[in-house]
Amino acid sequence: MTRWASVYPTFHRPTFARSVVSTSQPLAAQAGLRALAAGGNAIDAALATAIALTIVEPISNGIGADAFAIVWDGEQVHALNASGRAPAGWTPERFGASLPSRGWDTVTVPGAVSAWVALSERFGVLPFPALFEAAIAYARDGFPVSEFVARRWELQIPELKDQPGFAQAFMPDGRAPRAGEGFRLPDAARSLELIAASRGDAFYRGALAERLEAHSAACGGALTRADLAQHAADWVTPLTVDYRGYTLHEIPPNGQGIVALMALGILANFDLAAHPVDSPDSLHLQIEATKLALADALRHVADAPAMAFPPERLLDPGYLKSRAALIDLQRAQDFGHGTPPRGGTVYLTATDAAGRMVSFIQSNYMGFGAGVVVPGTGISLHNRGAGFVLTPGHPNRVAPGKRPFQTIIPGFVTRDGAPVMTLGLMGGTMQAQGHAQLMVRMADYDQSPQSAIDAPRFRIVHGLSVNLEGGFGAPTLAELARRGHRIAALDEAYMDFGCAQIVRRMADGFMGCCDMRRDSISIGL
Repeated sequence: MTRWASVYPTFHRPTFARSVVSTSQPLAAQAGLRALAAGGNAIDAALATAIALTIVEPISNGIGADAFAIVWDGEQVHALNASGRAPAGWTPERFGASLPSRGWDTVTVPGAVSAWVALSERFGVLPFPALFEAAIAYARDGFPVSEFVARRWELQIPELKDQPGFAQAFMPDGRAPRAGEGFRLPDAARSLELIAASRGDAFYRGALAERLEAHSAACGGALTRADLAQHAADWVTPLTVDYRGYTLHEIPPNGQGIVALMALGILANFDLAAHPVDSPDSLHLQIEATKLALADALRHVADAPAMAFPPERLLDPGYLKSRAALIDLQRAQDFGHGTPPRGGTVYLTATDAAGRMVSFIQSNYMGFGAGVVVPGTGISLHNRGAGFVLTPGHPNRVAPGKRPFQTIIPGFVTRDGAPVMTLGLMGGTMQAQGHAQLMVRMADYDQSPQSAIDAPRFRIVHGLSVNLEGGFGAPTLAELARRGHRIAALDEAYMDFGCAQIVRRMADGFMGCCDMRRDSISIGL
């Protein structure tokens, strides 16, 4: 067996190439590859892929999505937070007793377009309009819908068919398109042309902003052109944790990447490799560490300016050691949050022959997001506002101009300051849990990236409840149940065990690995 062979059943083998594009939809990956072939770099390839994904995988993202990115420019790591903020009209009183999960009152300012602009301006070499060519062609001329996308599209129809503009855009013939059927979104093609020609200005200040504001007002929403015009993407410093010789980089809050860092920081207090891979002891420790990290995140993590303390305090080694001490190897627990010391998403990754690497994620959140599609534009809008809470005194309480708690997170791994791999796994709250599980498999058990992706996963639900993917075996499940874990079935819906992509740097080029759980592909030059 070679060093990089997969030890689990798989439909994929690693792709070895000088430049790699890896994502969840083949047509989008080809858009990125064409950008590389046209003389673009990894950033251009990532953007062409991301823009195409808004069309060919609309169940997960759209032009009205949010986005985050981590870039290795050949010398250092850069991180971009392009998530949007709440409209000025969003006060707690607006929502009464509960926050909605769909509709205009879940739409914060969409940030994906600003990410495309910021990344292109700082790192890209191709003309900005060139990045849109594949996406515009897919939207205008149509494309065959892939199998996973078709299945999840159909599942979301009952909930979303009555949302404003949804049926007109995404239910041709009164239903979801089937696998292999052609689908066109010509309104989106025209919107992408406007965005490309104006370098995003049409979306935040021009004709498209006017259309968004008008539809929001007609539906009782609060989003205005003023809210859109005030948006800005922010370059930020990643948070990191060292784990078994690797350094994992994550976007700081308002994202949940800190959950993966905390879970690994807790697990660092155990000799995890002393327990066999996929054994009850190994899984129990990982589950308990993840629950501790999630408990803290749900209580403390929010838009960074609204947090009661700097997020770095949640990564204090002494604090994480005290959290690790709460774990009982023989008993599952429902943990509360601690007190630190004072003081429906798409993921893609692209690399190029010059060594640049991009870890990029954009999302409408719950599948088609808010379910709202602005008439005449093809712009589907995310529902990230559903990530706020209404609890008085909570740092994530909804407020004007505030970013909500976000689930989408790109990951990046270095070793001794040198780049090792891009890493990402989409799927709501599964994302941070997945980052930690992938790192454990590679760092503690020396599994290849493809094996780490192919291996079965767990997903914390709440309390003692946990979903476990098929592949762990009946004796392992029985032993976890004996320790108090409540093994729950996961019904097929938009959320699942996630879809991962990893591109690892090699001595001569890169190794691209992708996930059999969706329509994923890694391709290269």
